[in-house]
Amino acid sequence: MLYRTALAALTALAASATMALAHGDVAPQAVDTTGLPVNGEEWLTENPYRAATAGEETWALAVKIGGSGFNQNCARCHGLGAVSGGLAPDLRFLEAEEYRDEWFAERFRDGYTQNGTTKMPAFGELLGQDAAWAIRTYIETRPDDDSMAEAAPALTVLRDQIHGYATDNAGADPDALIAQLNEIAGTITTYSGAPVADSVAFQAAKLIDGTAEGYTKAAEVLTIGLSAAH
Repeated sequence: MLYRTALAALTALAASATMALAHGDVAPQAVDTTGLPVNGEEWLTENPYRAATAGEETWALAVKIGGSGFNQNCARCHGLGAVSGGLAPDLRFLEAEEYRDEWFAERFRDGYTQNGTTKMPAFGELLGQDAAWAIRTYIETRPDDDSMAEAAPALTVLRDQIHGYATDNAGADPDALIAQLNEIAGTITTYSGAPVADSVAFQAAKLIDGTAEGYTKAAEVLTIGLSAAH
């Protein structure tokens, strides 16, 4: 069933491009991939930016860049954060597997035509494969709503503690807070089957550095994420 869902999602990606172009004032927005390894002109068949392949630092940068690229070019039909509002199927269900990577790359690179009608223009030359794989990485790391909902009560308690430390960090133990956030992050799954979700728990843990600014940023990330979860 997940396989059929993935096919439907990619078909929707093709169809959504036609709807986006129909808006008249929509044009592909260039994606700045500075800092990511360059993959050259020959298109790969497997996502090179997964943490197991490229390392956590490159993976994290790909998620960040891919998020920007997705929200600039894809969100108008597939929803901010890749959360579909019903206009097009939810791309978060596209499996994080090599055999789906090849399909994704083909559609992104060459577009899709049905019965002589272009359903999706070819984005390969417009955005390039580095941007494509960054967007792919971002999509596959979206957290599962149900596991986020389960984590919400614990994250709310931590958010309130962290918010307090932003004004008075006396007695704060940043290492303990990071450990707690990472433990919760480990329980949050992805729809795609990717091993790590780019959840707000994961993000907040990276922001805590023992400073008031770090606590403030972490609390803000958690607040936004918890609001979205509701």
